[in-house]
Amino acid sequence: MTRIPHESSGEPNPLQALTLDRLRQRTSMKWRTYPEDVLPLWVAEMDVPLAEPVVRAVTDALHLGDTGYPAGTAYAEALAAFAGKRWGWDGLAVERTALVPDVMLGVVEMLGLVTGPGDTVIVNPPVYPPFYQFVEHMGRRVAEAPLGADGRLDLDVLEEAFRRAVTDRRRAAHLLCSPHNPTGTVHTAAELSAVAALAERYGVRVVADEIHSPLVLGGTGFVPYLSVPGAERGLSLMSASKGWNLAGLKAALAIAGPGAAADLERMPEEVGHGAGHVAVIAHTAALRDGLIWLDALLAGLDAKRRLLADLLAEHLPGIRYRPGDATYLAWLDCRALGLGDDPADVFLRRGRVALSSGLPFGTGGTGHARLNLATPDEVLTKAVRAMAAALH
Repeated sequence: MTRIPHESSGEPNPLQALTLDRLRQRTSMKWRTYPEDVLPLWVAEMDVPLAEPVVRAVTDALHLGDTGYPAGTAYAEALAAFAGKRWGWDGLAVERTALVPDVMLGVVEMLGLVTGPGDTVIVNPPVYPPFYQFVEHMGRRVAEAPLGADGRLDLDVLEEAFRRAVTDRRRAAHLLCSPHNPTGTVHTAAELSAVAALAERYGVRVVADEIHSPLVLGGTGFVPYLSVPGAERGLSLMSASKGWNLAGLKAALAIAGPGAAADLERMPEEVGHGAGHVAVIAHTAALRDGLIWLDALLAGLDAKRRLLADLLAEHLPGIRYRPGDATYLAWLDCRALGLGDDPADVFLRRGRVALSSGLPFGTGGTGHARLNLATPDEVLTKAVRAMAAALH
């Protein structure tokens, strides 16, 4: 698979475009959950203006009154073209896609197609907390196959989880986070091929949450799960929401491998009604015309990872931070600070900085916190200094 590297675009860094005062005018969850004296570096919203092609597409739709129900395959076609250009993957077949309201609701629908009540869904903690919440709410059991000490998939542990999950001839699924949230780990082609081989050996169905796939550093390269040998019966969920900060414009795509096409066809047609037409327009515009903006963002995120590492080394050397190769999330090991199981609570109460607690991320989350570094330098610097002051 040939990957086209990201190139410098000359586009201004969107992460440096907004001031803290301007950001506090926002009314979304990130900026309204906590009082105004708290710096919010928690939920996955980026502090950026939208890409101009997205603004233009949405504005044009509103001027036209084009606010009806979604139709057609423009979103899937745009994603297929993006996958070919960015990842060298030409195997995204538009006819094996389906519109879903968002990635997590799409995950629920895909798991519902390949498992039943009481069946097991394997996850790789520490991992995105809604994996636990949504899976348990739909009557499935969660089984953990924790990442290794290096933050990568532990294939021996995963195989044992697969073996246990299919005892008594029960169905099972592996909910794979790729790239991984919160660590930023980008799974390699060899790792994903090994997962596919294990899944086929034990009859486990893989559902891959690939929402962060646009946010991979240029030198690393993202490998779609459905592109590796043996993944033909896999299912994937993708969206432009994380890459272009479109969480409030809900739309995503479910994608089936050749051996899972019949499963996807069984998804009720009305599931796609939960996505918004204007959202589909926005996501399509991002994938088609927002690549220059995305490259500027990726360059900005690369610099932001270095800035965070420098700030922690200077002000909080007791925190262990291993920059990931994807996402705009930083997984902070705070255990050496002696702040107990939930350091995020301490930083909030004493430092007025809101991070995500590591506890809901499952095994490996104790003593950790997740920080959202997709924010201007002034905010990130102020936050780390406040976190350090909270220790004294």
